[in-house]
Amino acid sequence: MTSTVNRTNGGGRIMAGPSGRAILVSLLWLFSLCPRVVAAQETPTCDLPRVAPGLEYIHHRIGEVPWSVHAVKVDRSRRRLRLVSALAGTHVYGLATVSDQVGRLCDTAGRPVAAVNGDFFHIRPGPYQGDPMGLHIVGGRLVSSPVGTSFWIDQDGRPHIGPVRSRFRATSPAGLNVPFGLNQERAEDTAVLYIPTVGASTRTSGGIELVLAGQANARWLPLRAGANYRARIAAVHEQGDTRLTPKTMVLSIGPALAREVPPLAPGMEITLSLGTSPDLAGVTLALGGGPILLDGDRSLAWSPPLPRHPRTAVGWNGESFFLVVVDGRQEGLSVGMTYPELASLMRRLGCTHAMNLDGGGSSTLWLDGHIMNSPSDGRERRVANSLIVVSTEPAENERNGPEP
Repeated sequence: MTSTVNRTNGGGRIMAGPSGRAILVSLLWLFSLCPRVVAAQETPTCDLPRVAPGLEYIHHRIGEVPWSVHAVKVDRSRRRLRLVSALAGTHVYGLATVSDQVGRLCDTAGRPVAAVNGDFFHIRPGPYQGDPMGLHIVGGRLVSSPVGTSFWIDQDGRPHIGPVRSRFRATSPAGLNVPFGLNQERAEDTAVLYIPTVGASTRTSGGIELVLAGQANARWLPLRAGANYRARIAAVHEQGDTRLTPKTMVLSIGPALAREVPPLAPGMEITLSLGTSPDLAGVTLALGGGPILLDGDRSLAWSPPLPRHPRTAVGWNGESFFLVVVDGRQEGLSVGMTYPELASLMRRLGCTHAMNLDGGGSSTLWLDGHIMNSPSDGRERRVANSLIVVSTEPAENERNGPEP
């Protein structure tokens, strides 16, 4: 049997199909999750969450496989609803649950109404735990460099998915000309730019580290994709783990690469170019992920093996955004999906474009203070970043149910 719970706030309807029996089964199952939700969030009640105007919460249970699917559909015509992203904390490195990330969201971003986990990340304990594997732009601030597939919204509000290539490069009149990464673990033969968002220091060892200060009346922090920055070398360190201050950046050059660069000294000028292909200038939100699940009418293929796991995805069509979580690794509840199965689900929901995000124990769907899915770890996993729907509609207007 397939059952569906679809709750909207416009008119306070709770709809289910295909029959009254399906309504009862689905709602009973949803209430059965309340002890797990309470344990994860330490909330005293298991009341159903409020769904903001312009949102729909959809829950599908498919008994044959079985599958348990949770989705939030966002009306793109609602100008007061928008997507934002969040870091785990105040710095790039570190982990926090989606609930915690939503709770720490700056008030100026809007009131959070729904969220899912974001990009894959370095999960092993160590100095770089929590580093997103791909691109991350938070409120227009570039904090992680592009690697592979990304989702972003351009300055005109149009969503995109596709491969993004870094064209980051440091050059100087003295002959320096090296590509660099951003806020990530540095290899022996690469260069990485570290900014104050990573924390107190670079956490590196060896190589050459250039402490960079801004030029007078020139663009400086925070970093923006597509921009160029004129810097002056304030100091040169060779021991690694250089301290960061709110007004400095550090270009760390690995020992193998350092042997190939020209001599560098304090007072020299360096230009940092943060170009990307395609150009992401003006982008305020971007997250890494992958693979692409749907790309209009273009046919996509995935290489085996294709195991079933818990999955998280973001998708859209001309009218709506979709945040989707499929539970998995739970016999009798949901086994998870393969990429082709997830792509088919996103198509059935109405998406024309969709991208996979981090899954497994990370898969989490948050709605109005409730975790709606059943995380495979038995609790919320701490993750690197998240994708959040916020409302800038005054709360009083939402209660009165304004027209779009």
